[in-house]
Amino acid sequence: MARTTDTIAALATPAGTAAIALIRISGPDTKTLAGAVLGAPPAARSATRGDYADLSGCLVDDVLFTLFAGPNSYTGEDTLEISCHGSPFIAQRILEDLFARGCRPAEPGEFTRRAFLNGRMDLSQAEAVMDLIHARSERALAAAHRQLRGALGRHLRTLSDGTLDALARVEAYIDFPDEDLPPEDLAALRSGLEAVRDGTRRLLATHHYGDLLREGAKTVIAGEPNAGKSSLLNRLLGRDRAIVSAEPGTTRDYLEDSVVIGPHCLRLIDTAGLNPAPAPLEKLGIDKSFERIAEADLLLVVFDATRPTPPFVGGLDLDPARAVIVLNKADLLKGAAVAAPPAGIDAVEVSALTGAGIEDLRALLVEKADAFQAVAGEDAVAINARHAHALAQANECLAAALQKLGGRPASELLASDLRGALEAFGEIAGRIDNERVLDRLFSSFCIGK
Repeated sequence: MARTTDTIAALATPAGTAAIALIRISGPDTKTLAGAVLGAPPAARSATRGDYADLSGCLVDDVLFTLFAGPNSYTGEDTLEISCHGSPFIAQRILEDLFARGCRPAEPGEFTRRAFLNGRMDLSQAEAVMDLIHARSERALAAAHRQLRGALGRHLRTLSDGTLDALARVEAYIDFPDEDLPPEDLAALRSGLEAVRDGTRRLLATHHYGDLLREGAKTVIAGEPNAGKSSLLNRLLGRDRAIVSAEPGTTRDYLEDSVVIGPHCLRLIDTAGLNPAPAPLEKLGIDKSFERIAEADLLLVVFDATRPTPPFVGGLDLDPARAVIVLNKADLLKGAAVAAPPAGIDAVEVSALTGAGIEDLRALLVEKADAFQAVAGEDAVAINARHAHALAQANECLAAALQKLGGRPASELLASDLRGALEAFGEIAGRIDNERVLDRLFSSFCIGK
């Protein structure tokens, strides 16, 4: 476990040559160290230009010092940022000098961990920092900003306050065991707990949307051999990712790559052609295709528009909310299309070869992906797997409490269920004393953050 009384230092910008590199220092000796290098501590929240000379007096670089005095800093401690020229050699020389002056190298996520421990943010906000860094689309960026500004924390406070009110009411009867819960109090208790459980379920329902934002919507491209699935993948990506050949069955396994379309990140998955009479090796690829189709968020079913509707379509469960029929090879059509899309499923004519119709397909994909947020709500906080696990535990405790209210509940058992729900809510915001949980969470952060 890292000591929080140490003064830590790390490069806060990516390694490599750049115009500027930024080195971050935080801890109790920060002002003393800044004064030793500059001759006097710089004014807080004001950039100060100066020479950085190492302990031997050798000039390293012309830099900018910016001091953020605690508790009004990112970590809640005195924090110093040194902006130097972006030579890896210069940055390393400054870091080595800082270590010689008594700093130690920061561990992954240690600056954000200190911000959490010093009350500058709750644990869900600390996780949002990581989401912000890895955001790959406008929607993911917006959700990370909402969480960083405490959206999930506000929801949790509402749920925790409702649970606390119920627990206080129940514990009053533990203190006075000779009293029975009157019917009117039971009704009020049930109503309050149902409201908390409904709020918990609404949050829990955003888990899938959170996965979509962090990983991208699984967009599976399926169809018969030689319908142009790989050509469509390449066209949507804007580069040649898949091998394209006139020979049917070129794709034996699935290929995956990501692309940003509008405000959304999509994980495009090109699958093996659905051949009704496959060879043994080809059948293995087709089995994988059906596995990918079953777990798809969006499904692009590619038809060769110049041929009759393929027979595999009848075996697919096409959900109008997620499926799009792509009538490819529109450039070869002479008159009306031969392939007929199933009724009720959105269809678009394209040419993966020429690019005709691709913008219409992109617009339709944006519309389909927008519906995921409509389900989650405009203020969707997009919980992650850790949040979902804790919310599921809270939901179980609340359900158990409500079940007990159906009979003549023992106050002690009700209180136990409600405390379990409170503990689960507390795990999300970080009101826990578990170093292993914190170590595991912050170890995924980059050095310097």
